[in-house]
Amino acid sequence: MTRPTVEVADIFRSRGNDFIGRHSLGIQQLKAIRAITRCRTAALGGHVDVCPQCGGDPAISYNSCRNRHCNKCQSQARERWIEARKQELLNTRYFHVVFTLPHELQALVLQNRAELYNLLFRTVAETLRDVARNPKHLGAEIGFFSILHTWGQNLLFHPHLHCVIPGGGIAPDKTRWIHPQYPFFLPVKVLSKVFRGKFVAALRRLHRKKRLTCAGSIKHLAELKYFSAFLRTLFRKDWVVYAKPAFGGPDQVVRYLGRYTHRVAISNHRLVSFDEECVTFRWRDYACGNKQKLMTVSAEEFMRRFLLHILPKGFVRIRHFGVLANFRRSEFIDLCRKLLKMSPLDRLIRTASSSLWLCPRCRSPLILVERLTAAQLFWRLSTRAFTDSS
Repeated sequence: MTRPTVEVADIFRSRGNDFIGRHSLGIQQLKAIRAITRCRTAALGGHVDVCPQCGGDPAISYNSCRNRHCNKCQSQARERWIEARKQELLNTRYFHVVFTLPHELQALVLQNRAELYNLLFRTVAETLRDVARNPKHLGAEIGFFSILHTWGQNLLFHPHLHCVIPGGGIAPDKTRWIHPQYPFFLPVKVLSKVFRGKFVAALRRLHRKKRLTCAGSIKHLAELKYFSAFLRTLFRKDWVVYAKPAFGGPDQVVRYLGRYTHRVAISNHRLVSFDEECVTFRWRDYACGNKQKLMTVSAEEFMRRFLLHILPKGFVRIRHFGVLANFRRSEFIDLCRKLLKMSPLDRLIRTASSSLWLCPRCRSPLILVERLTAAQLFWRLSTRAFTDSS
């Protein structure tokens, strides 16, 4: 893939200080801006790599910031996570179900990110497991993992949860694997109604316990009568639960994971131009048949939209539930493989390369031979520049 002509870091380096001066930002947003603007620059130091195969000249590379909101720092984390998931894939179809919060909730969610993101994970998990346990629909205990995305293609706030679910589940007596009877795993209309009921009921409990912040344009929701009226409007809407066609098998799931798990709001390759005042980027308009379009916004608006998607400190955006939950995953993976007549899992297998940095000539893994601080890098580069000028 060719190097992008414009990067998110370029926009923040150029206009970030002005933006910070005009807006009140949280500590996590400030940390993300600092990390993104310094990523893969001499400010973070660097390292020297050599190729043991072709013996090329040592290469100096700048360090990455490793901030999870930086769109240049996700490849290694993504590869490690995917490699771990490969060991857990089951020989069955996989389903992709998306749960979306209605537009009317956006202001409330933005003022209560951690509380309502956690609530979204919890209610989606309860919805899937409760509907799947019902003998009318599946009658089995299922497992799945969920990935939080908070953006749409236009970078506006659009919180939704992607769920990847193995096709079927463990029977109550744990003696057989039950396959789904529906082409989209579980009926989406049922999922939508149960999801709406659980989320609204939980919102009511949070409000009663005074655990919700309601300020600015929604400060009236602090009063019970207005909040109750607001909840009634939510019940009059059909909440969107979208079931995509099933994956063909585990290999397709792995390719999907590579695109979705460690994604940030926008990649550098979607940026088209930046002229110090405006940013133009590509986006897909799903309302017009998934047609690709160009959108131009001011640099300030672009940064505002990008920072909407900075997660609270320590927030876990990929979570496992049911039989794939972390505390009992090993036990149930073994049981699932047995019921699906798969070979036992060999947990000693490790196929991931210890290095993701490859030699540009022979594509062999590079070996790190020296780490450099920012001061050491500055000295080396200054010395090299002086030598070249001489």
